Amino acid sequence: FKIYIHIFAIFFSAQQLLSETNYSKNIVVHKNPLSIKELKFKDFNLNDVNLTNKKGNIMILNFWATWCAPCKKEMPSLEELSKSYPEIAIYPINLEKPNKEKTKLFYESLDIKYLKIYFDPEFKLVKSFNMRGVPTSILINKKGKEFARIIGEIDFSNKSFINFLKAYL
Repeated sequence: FKIYIHIFAIFFSAQQLLSETNYSKNIVVHKNPLSIKELKFKDFNLNDVNLTNKKGNIMILNFWATWCAPCKKEMPSLEELSKSYPEIAIYPINLEKPNKEKTKLFYESLDIKYLKIYFDPEFKLVKSFNMRGVPTSILINKKGKEFARIIGEIDFSNKSFINFLKAYL
């Protein structure tokens, strides 16, 4: 009987945490984190970035495009998260053909100074993550596995979301 009460309490607490957030409709938390076969993309200068075997930090891969209004809306809060929590590695990956000038202008229009720009020119990550639209953010745990994903816009500075992330730090 005590076990059932504890299970109910844990379940209720988890439901309560999710119901207090404004992102719960956008976030999918995996019961069992998903393995990632390959995690390769390009930096701003189109040099290879390979995070396939990177472990130790939480990572957020944020997929965006310059034409995407929700991406534009959430990007400042992603910048704020990166400044406030440097232990979270954030990789904003543009999903358009690499255009340095266009992406720089996008960042400048939002006063984004801290985040770097990355590209997925061959859409390999889009395919490997079976993405359906932007913005999409993939949350990767310290063991290098996808523990959640956010489909659509989110306020990365939302206190409930930050508390959710802190549970994985």
